[in-house]
Amino acid sequence: MAQATHLTDGSWGRPRLLAVLAGGVVVVLVGLVGLGLAVLYAVKSADTSPVEPGSAEIRTGAAGESHGQAHRDAVAAAPMLEVEPDDSKAGTPAATPAPVLAVPAATTTGPVEVPTGFPKSPAGAIGQLAAIETTVLQGMSIPHANDVYEQWALPGGVGAADWPLIKNVQAFLASAQQGQTKDPFITVSAHPTAAQVKGIDGSDWVLACVLLDMRAVITTEARVAYGYCERMQWVGDDQSGRWMIAPGELPATAPSTWPDTDLAVKAGWRTWVDAEDSGVN
Repeated sequence: MAQATHLTDGSWGRPRLLAVLAGGVVVVLVGLVGLGLAVLYAVKSADTSPVEPGSAEIRTGAAGESHGQAHRDAVAAAPMLEVEPDDSKAGTPAATPAPVLAVPAATTTGPVEVPTGFPKSPAGAIGQLAAIETTVLQGMSIPHANDVYEQWALPGGVGAADWPLIKNVQAFLASAQQGQTKDPFITVSAHPTAAQVKGIDGSDWVLACVLLDMRAVITTEARVAYGYCERMQWVGDDQSGRWMIAPGELPATAPSTWPDTDLAVKAGWRTWVDAEDSGVN
């Protein structure tokens, strides 16, 4: 089977949909003539370099203190740990448990069926990003993904056409010879397995990252890890507002590492636990 190659735009182009995904959603296409397994290997910019354990998280400023857009851009652009395509497919479990991050559950459903109601906290931003991701990637529908972007992204971002999640949906559907929405017999599931806070600026801006356990089935199943980051910004008052995708260029590519491995810990990932199950409010 051909090996995945580095991308130049973060999308899931057909030539690269040939093995198990690293840095993007997996799609199993066994039984579809000439297709095989679909994958993404996310962009690694030429000037990024590995970071030391723990340095993926960039926390600056006192609580509530904001440093402005230039600082937010710097946080977003800071490189994260570089990993290889195979690192998203398997790995030896770490000898000691990874740090955990307690994430609150959604309490209601927001625009275009995206779960919401997360608190104004870094963990709430992570929960909202995961809800946006899983809604888009499990649906694999270009119209619905565009609706999600329009309702959940603030002006000044990359735009729907250049949003990595929509590019991934496009390539998934193209590789599976689908229209703008996947057929019902194709199933895709996304489950958050780890997360990290790369940066915080004030009380209303978080660079949140989520590692998903992605599975897709047509006639068999394949599985990979998918790391993804977004700028998230709180909009509205403290009680009734919500987290949305914040303006600015795309953040540096997140490392897609097999969960609960030493490499995942080195990359900054903390095991996802539900807040209500952990005793954390």
